[in-house]
Amino acid sequence: MYLHLGQDKVVPYSEIVGVFDLDNTTYNVKAARFINQAEKEGRVVLCTDDLPKSAVLCDGRVYLSQLAPSTLLRRVEGGGYE
Repeated sequence: MYLHLGQDKVVPYSEIVGVFDLDNTTYNVKAARFINQAEKEGRVVLCTDDLPKSAVLCDGRVYLSQLAPSTLLRRVEGGGYE
C-alpha cells in the first residue's frame, strides 16, 4: 500500500515512521532543528509549491506536503493505493 503525498509523490506504508503537523511542530525547537538538519543533508523532499502543512518522516527522508495530517490519515484509513 502507498500513501499519496501530493505532486505525484507516493511512499510505501512500510517506510512511514510518522506524520507531523507543521503548524505545531515549528513551535517545537527540537523538531524545527531536526527538519533544518535534514534539509542541510539533502534529505528533504518538497511535495508542494505552497506552504507545507505536514511533514512525513520516512526511512531516510522527510517529505513536506501541502496536505493536512488529518487528510493523510484519512487516506491511510481509506486504504491508499495498491
